[in-house]
Amino acid sequence: MALVDVVVVSYNSTDHLRACIAPLAGLEDAAVIVVDNASADDSLDTIADLPVKTIRRLTNGGFATGCNAGWRAGSAPFVLFLNPDATIDESSLHRLVAVLEEDERIGAVAPRIEHPDGSLVHSLRRFPRLRSTFSRALYLHRLWPRSTWTDELVRDESSYRVPSEPEWVSGACLMARRSALEQIGGWDEGFFFYSEDIDLCRRLWAAGLRIRFEPAAIALHAGGASAPRSAMLPLLTESRLRYADKHGSRASATLARVGLALGSLTRVVLSRGGVATRRGHARALARALSRAPAERRSS
Repeated sequence: MALVDVVVVSYNSTDHLRACIAPLAGLEDAAVIVVDNASADDSLDTIADLPVKTIRRLTNGGFATGCNAGWRAGSAPFVLFLNPDATIDESSLHRLVAVLEEDERIGAVAPRIEHPDGSLVHSLRRFPRLRSTFSRALYLHRLWPRSTWTDELVRDESSYRVPSEPEWVSGACLMARRSALEQIGGWDEGFFFYSEDIDLCRRLWAAGLRIRFEPAAIALHAGGASAPRSAMLPLLTESRLRYADKHGSRASATLARVGLALGSLTRVVLSRGGVATRRGHARALARALSRAPAERRSS
């Protein structure tokens, strides 16, 4: 029986999928499960000769839905969720396993993530708070980039050299304990894309489990820290609003909506990303202003 199920959720990933899968497909203690979210390309054809399990979804239910389909199709005690444009080698995979085996109180562990050129991806994060939401809206995180109150990102590079317990970590490469996923009910499929990793980590902490960062394990992420495409900006705002509704009071969710709207407005005015980016921020602003607060969610 495999020690690790490697779950890769693919959507139009022809350019990256094989490079992600090939180093892991032949490992004796790993089982690779690829969930295709109704891709329009022939992504799965690029790995047809590899010993992996594939799940073809007829509709794209989002990243969280794909992750749930993947880990529930396996049986290994540990599950590595890996983006199709990311890679991890065998030694780093085993290091993540060792962290979980050493301490059963750890629910999930993440590696140091780097760009393919070896430069650091800032993958350690703090939970969204009103102060950071408004600080980002007013660009205060640009003035005080290392301050703990102006931004979610942990930008101090020394923090990426030692093991730690961050509030949340990027879902681009994350290993979770199967029993922990079962305990919290897996990923929240109400998040289509963005913020599902924040929510997952928060629920692990709430369940009495911990999040660990292990710098001795390294993953490479081709798309690491890239800005959302303009078309995705309204979806990013929608996900943040859902997170605020789910985990905060009605008052704090309303203030979060104001902060997100303010952030979109300042970027409509000041963004240097061109007309398409400004339009994306304008649509995100409309989404923040039009979306009514939801009842607090327990999932």
